[in-house]
Amino acid sequence: MTSYELSRAYFDWSFENPEKITPNHTAIYFFAIEHCNRLGWKDKFGFPTQMAMEAIGIKKNQTFIKYFNELVDWGFIKMVEKSKNQYSANVISLQSAMPKNGKALDKALIQHGVKQVDSTGQSNSPIDKQITNNNKPITIKGIDLPFESKDFKDVWDILVVQPKWKKKSRDALQQSLKTLEKYSEPIAIGMMQKTIASGWQGLFALNDKEIIEINQAEAKKKIKERENNSDNQW
Repeated sequence: MTSYELSRAYFDWSFENPEKITPNHTAIYFFAIEHCNRLGWKDKFGFPTQMAMEAIGIKKNQTFIKYFNELVDWGFIKMVEKSKNQYSANVISLQSAMPKNGKALDKALIQHGVKQVDSTGQSNSPIDKQITNNNKPITIKGIDLPFESKDFKDVWDILVVQPKWKKKSRDALQQSLKTLEKYSEPIAIGMMQKTIASGWQGLFALNDKEIIEINQAEAKKKIKERENNSDNQW
């Protein structure tokens, strides 16, 4: 699976299990994806605890181990060989948790869109959010988001919950969004996910390989959607 497909599977599962997931789980998992990518997508690879802790800002070893082990239990990370001492690293492999094809999330997004838009295009929801039919940006607490999908908002919410980003001014956050707006939505989401995986150290640009992976995944998704629509017409 590509990094984009892994992230989609992760957020599908997160949507179905909101009581379990935390930003720490997300940070550890996406740093594991980033580390695996830098190693050329090895089937199994070393994942040093101290390196990961420094990258994502977790200070206590016990805290990291707790969230890491839960990711292993849930099936996102496969433990190939456990660290034997402080000088050796866990050897892991990445695999999808295989949610139920994302149907629950897809259905919720469709229902959410129907509830949000009335005859004037104004939101009827108590959430501080407005969706219109004229491609204007979503507004959330005074911050304009350039894309109208829940996928984008969910990753943005994880990005800005980290202290380094929470301290940013509204103008600084808006500037980051203007940068993301220059790209397609899947690429913008990929940039935010890479930023999270790299410890929230500013916006990270995607390399050519990562962009190709995302574009290929999007192309496959659109082909599948067209095939499904064609089948439904029959």
